[in-house]
Amino acid sequence: MKSFVFPEFHIIRDEAKCGQCRGCERQCAFGTHTYDPVQDRLISDDYKCAGCQRCVVFCPKNAIEVRPTPSPYRANASWSREKMEDLKKQAETGGVILTGCGNDKPFRIYWDHIVLNASQVTNPSIDPLREPMELRTFLGAKPDIMEVKTDKGDVEIRTKLSPNLVVETPILFSAMSYGAISYNAFRSLATAACKSGTYFNTGEGGLPKEMREKFGKCAIVQVASGRFGIDAEYLNCASAVEIKVGQGAKPGIGGHLPGEKVSAEVASTRMIPAGTDAISPAPHHDIYSIEDLSMLISALKEATNYEKPISVKIAAVHNFAAIGSGIVRAGADIIAIDGLRGGTGAAPKAIRDNVGIPIELAISSLDRRLRNEGIRNRCSIIAAGGIRCSADIVKAVALGADAVYIGTSALIAMGCNLCQKCNTGKCNWGICTQDPRLSGRLNVDIASQRLANLVQAWSHEISEMMGGMGINALESLRGNRDHLRGVGLYEWELEVMGIKGAGE
Repeated sequence: MKSFVFPEFHIIRDEAKCGQCRGCERQCAFGTHTYDPVQDRLISDDYKCAGCQRCVVFCPKNAIEVRPTPSPYRANASWSREKMEDLKKQAETGGVILTGCGNDKPFRIYWDHIVLNASQVTNPSIDPLREPMELRTFLGAKPDIMEVKTDKGDVEIRTKLSPNLVVETPILFSAMSYGAISYNAFRSLATAACKSGTYFNTGEGGLPKEMREKFGKCAIVQVASGRFGIDAEYLNCASAVEIKVGQGAKPGIGGHLPGEKVSAEVASTRMIPAGTDAISPAPHHDIYSIEDLSMLISALKEATNYEKPISVKIAAVHNFAAIGSGIVRAGADIIAIDGLRGGTGAAPKAIRDNVGIPIELAISSLDRRLRNEGIRNRCSIIAAGGIRCSADIVKAVALGADAVYIGTSALIAMGCNLCQKCNTGKCNWGICTQDPRLSGRLNVDIASQRLANLVQAWSHEISEMMGGMGINALESLRGNRDHLRGVGLYEWELEVMGIKGAGE
């Protein structure tokens, strides 16, 4: 049946430059480029192009250009090209449209409407190159009162402290499971986390046994509804355990790793048969109330000998602040909250684009709710879903977060160009695939160094911005919304975030 959907991209090949090396053919997993021996030339099929730019980057003659095709449709404010083509695809297939990456709709990006303060005369700025700057933060519950004893200059802490993660910079790698991403990508995140003094999250796919001893100290292991790969060793080899209730890209629904991505190695790690779909149900079948969640938190603390902080990850949706309060009272040490721009390997497009709220609005609401109830010290907040640069991190901390998770940013650092075809398993950059030919393209040493460089660069910039504000410790920035001002925002948006308008 002839498809009525037009190609997304147009491939332009400069025949005068092209050396017919067939490199583009080898680089593309979608079969976009093929060699025609009759015509003795390479032919490109625009309909198959994902726009990943791999062939453009690796063409030795710079003979290829991939451009988005202009819309062939008559302009219509109600019926955009995307809406029309999604409808046509479903009319042709009868199926749900899946997509990868995060929400790409033009919702207001609040980070770009918030500006930071700077010190001047009465509160001089700090030079981070010559003066100490503390980016270290502690993730976990803090006591209401600290009892100490001093003796001849020595200080003894008498209060029993809850387990905390010590993070050298407020940047952690978000949950991306082995299976959704390749082994090389997964190991790159782990290597970079250990190198940078931070942590990576295993996602719901487990942690390969050969990685546990070396990388467990830098791992946050996840307990999701599918319970894939969970055993006592898995829980105890890591530094923290996270219960995944929801995620920003698909709140309220479960997960699905297609059987074609469940290789023998992925199957062994997840403890399921190879080649079978790994389906995570929407709810945890042992959590139907805050009391049920409290029981699971207690069980995980007991299973880890009360030595590791327990995190609960939720999506930013309506009434989430009240839910967060219940989670803290249920015994969680950390709340990870994921906004609607959070990425994913595969999600129904309708869910990804229409469910949830922006993380900027969520952070302040949760922070203020917990402060008003007098329980903010009993948990830390990790914000996720749309963190693009160091300035976003500074603003997130000032709104009330203790640290942030980065996912899409980390993938881009490794080479991803957001072609949004993660769900196909044909990632030409070797990131979201289990095809050995493709995953081998990602060099762990190079990718992990790129990630470590990113964390280092952002940490330097965070220090510079904090110094400019006259702040020498991240702890002094957290929840300090006086350092933020809104530009071009409505009154209700300023009120939700708890900040003033610029000039006030």
